[in-house]
Amino acid sequence: MSASDDGVAVRARNLVKTYGSTRALDGVDLDIPTGQVLGLLGPNGAGKTTTVRILTTLLRPDSGSAEVAGHDVVAEPDAVREAIGLSGQYAAVDENLTGFENLYMVGRLYGQKKATARARARELLSRFRLDEAADRVAKGYSGGMRRRLDLAGALVGQPSVVVLDEPTTGLDPRGRIEMWQVIEELVATGATVLLTTQYLEEADRLADSIVVIDRGRVIARGTADELKNEIGGERLELVVDEPTEIPIAVRVLSEVGVGDPAVEEHTRRVGVLVDTGPKALVEALRRLDAENVVVADVGLHRPTLDDVFLSLTGHGASEEGEEAS
Repeated sequence: MSASDDGVAVRARNLVKTYGSTRALDGVDLDIPTGQVLGLLGPNGAGKTTTVRILTTLLRPDSGSAEVAGHDVVAEPDAVREAIGLSGQYAAVDENLTGFENLYMVGRLYGQKKATARARARELLSRFRLDEAADRVAKGYSGGMRRRLDLAGALVGQPSVVVLDEPTTGLDPRGRIEMWQVIEELVATGATVLLTTQYLEEADRLADSIVVIDRGRVIARGTADELKNEIGGERLELVVDEPTEIPIAVRVLSEVGVGDPAVEEHTRRVGVLVDTGPKALVEALRRLDAENVVVADVGLHRPTLDDVFLSLTGHGASEEGEEAS
């Protein structure tokens, strides 16, 4: 069985997990339809990894229930493990083995015959563009190559559900884009994917639907567009010419916008949500000009997922915290 009868590959109801006085999960509900990607979005410490550990049978919930590929994660852990592939936050690669040897070893651990494990390893090395590095020791791989090899290892058993826990953590921009392309190819084959991330652009690009989690609770769910539409309006952003002009820009944008402006000191960028669009932009420029503030760049755009997160939680999605383990 690869999914429940109603076409839901992953279902969680009222998951609770505590560590001492810390409530890591506080009643989390999730549904992932077969063949879709759910983005579980939130900062470090929100409960994403705890959710992943429960769904992959690495942790038992204190209460609540979860099914993956039609199997209960507590009552049928072996069946769940046979149905899933997991790529964690850090690449689980043996650096002293070659790329081929890593995948061949995983295949043998799955109980595949030698010939089957060899064929599957070569197939995945080709699929993840690691052919030329197949017989090189993995310690010489780049970060992006290790992440691709780790994801390939998660697919050796041809799982129906793939769990990717912050798969691009630590990658440079080029490596991140390469990993996105690999995930898109995976999705195109019909796999069901749970993707946890704190990168908003990643969720926007890859996920069919998004669940926003903060401090162990689900605070919003929907498609990226639905979540953006919830806060409405547009975002006005401008860059001032001098750092000393930032406080003036903050004051002006707080007067013409909705809520407190966000500031990036190192780029001299100030932004705020506005509900009057071009009128707010014109008024902001008029007021700044009256105070002799030089604006180097200015623009209006739709709210981003970061704006959604700020609106929902009062803090950014990239804020650091400690995830309970």
